[in-house]
Amino acid sequence: MRRFRPLVALLVFALAGCSTYRDHLNRGQRLYDENEYERALAIWRSLEPDTDSLSLNDQARYAYLRGMTGYRLGFRPDSRHWLAIAKAVEQEHPGGLTADWKARIEEALADLNREVYGGAEGISETDSTAVEHTRPADESGGGAAPAAP
Repeated sequence: MRRFRPLVALLVFALAGCSTYRDHLNRGQRLYDENEYERALAIWRSLEPDTDSLSLNDQARYAYLRGMTGYRLGFRPDSRHWLAIAKAVEQEHPGGLTADWKARIEEALADLNREVYGGAEGISETDSTAVEHTRPADESGGGAAPAAP
């Protein structure tokens, strides 16, 4: 029985660590729901290095809340990043986001994508070639050099 004590102690600490991360996530969500976005963002930033310790559903939740917090605070590139992660995790492992949250992701990403793509309603992966064709030659990294005068 004494041989198992260290193993049991390790297991207890590991489980306590996981619940601590989930507790931080729940606390941050409560702050987000109370419109305390700056305080919620502080929690998201401190939790970020440990998100891999969360379940996949909680990772989708974290990314959604982090993205929407950034969206509310005007951190648009950061928001777009996290909302895209939330959408991708939810697509691969459904169940972490509510239907309302999924709809908000689509609305926010459409808004953020219009800003990035210059008025596009939202460009799907299949339309990515259209983006390449609309870029000036100097931004696309290829193409012919301008003719000398």
